[in-house]
Amino acid sequence: MRQTRKGFINHPLKVVLLLITSFFVMDFSKVSSAVGVNWGTMASHQLPPENVVQMMIDNGFDKVKLFEADEKILGALIGSNIQVMLGIPNYMLREISQDPEAAASWVDANVTAYCFNGGVNIRYVAVGNEPFLQSYNNSFLPYTLPALKNIQEAINHAGLGADVKATIPFNADIYNSPESNPVPSAGDFRPELRDLTIQIIQFLYLNDAPFVVNIYPFLSLYGDSNFPLDYAFFDGSNKPLRDGDYLYTNVFDANFDTLVSSLKRAGYPEMKIIIGEVGWPTDGDKTANIQYAKRFNQGLIQHASSGVGTPERKGLIDVYLFSLIDENAKSIEPGSFERHWGLFEFDGKPKYELDLSGSNEDKGLVAVEGVRYMLRRWCILNPHANDLEELPKNVGYACSLSDCTSLGYGSSCNHLSAKANASYAFNMYYQLKNQNGWDCDFSGLAVITDEDPSVDECRFPVMIAYGHSMALLHKTLLNILLAVLEGCVVFLLLIS
Repeated sequence: MRQTRKGFINHPLKVVLLLITSFFVMDFSKVSSAVGVNWGTMASHQLPPENVVQMMIDNGFDKVKLFEADEKILGALIGSNIQVMLGIPNYMLREISQDPEAAASWVDANVTAYCFNGGVNIRYVAVGNEPFLQSYNNSFLPYTLPALKNIQEAINHAGLGADVKATIPFNADIYNSPESNPVPSAGDFRPELRDLTIQIIQFLYLNDAPFVVNIYPFLSLYGDSNFPLDYAFFDGSNKPLRDGDYLYTNVFDANFDTLVSSLKRAGYPEMKIIIGEVGWPTDGDKTANIQYAKRFNQGLIQHASSGVGTPERKGLIDVYLFSLIDENAKSIEPGSFERHWGLFEFDGKPKYELDLSGSNEDKGLVAVEGVRYMLRRWCILNPHANDLEELPKNVGYACSLSDCTSLGYGSSCNHLSAKANASYAFNMYYQLKNQNGWDCDFSGLAVITDEDPSVDECRFPVMIAYGHSMALLHKTLLNILLAVLEGCVVFLLLIS
């Protein structure tokens, strides 16, 4: 083998071919970022996964958290070197907890199948998502720890236990400080969950797995009209919280250190912590806007990557931003903002500038390339319609089956007139239904137009089209070129 390699290198033409091939296969993705990102897929029209992965590479994201094992997304991640936290949905916990074979089958299909040299860099498996959330009324409590154990044991049995760790993303409501002493140092796990949570922590610790928690300062502000606005951000507070020798100027640090104190009380003061979700929405509420989202996320990135840490725990903070792209099919039961957490619009366009390196530079994010759209046409209220008696019913129908969250109080389209509201609702339904002509009728009140009805910051979208994009075409051409070059190399090896 050595002689073959030596003879190959000494041939001038072969050297040129090797350099050309190396240039094309070189991994440019190893630009380290301070943060990861959550990639949710609850959208009516999804971008091609290959394009999204390329966008993450272009922007320097080197960690991604997925909420379920999607074959197309995992296929697109092959060879990217992006670290992956792969999720198992809550509805699967019962079966996996009761049947080790089901756990082994899931691991075999979704972890082992992709963990080959040059495959997908899976680092964690997230068993469930916030399964102890109070609103679930304890329905997942009996299954979470057994499911965690079965998944980790299946990973170990597959020979991947040294590199792949199973964990559980928790909501921050599993711990708190007592009302009599509301400071981080008094933090502890909720009494009804404490014993079970400590059992989980012990298992995680023995397997060198992290404790994952989702922290949302936005929800503190959203849920309490008296919550001090500045305390939700990282650039100072008029009313800092003092806890002994520590001073807390933002709620993120206070929440994080409440968890640290809870872990200390449980006997695990050095437990590794990952922030599985943290972010700020851009629409759907009076405090959900682009200005606040940029302020929060940029402050968070700088804070997490600075090494300063929190008053109780110094060092880098491992975070996954929520989220990558808007999801127009998410439940809005918690609030209309749920569909607007993305750093990017539904079509992969960045909403604002964000420096992911934490150096506080005005750097634009790179958009998803090669996006194909449906025809530039919109469904609006017929300006000549006179009988509007049926209008409220039709607007309600359109909104119930599409996404009108931008029309709510304080949202980006809240300033529209009643007629423009109707046009917005009609268009959202029309786009969701792939611009079918019969879906722009609404009792004869609607009409199709090729003039963009967008008003100021209120955008009337044209939906992305399904199918292959130019980016995929470019990738195909690149693969063909590589195949040709590799064929030349093999031919030269054979005749040398």
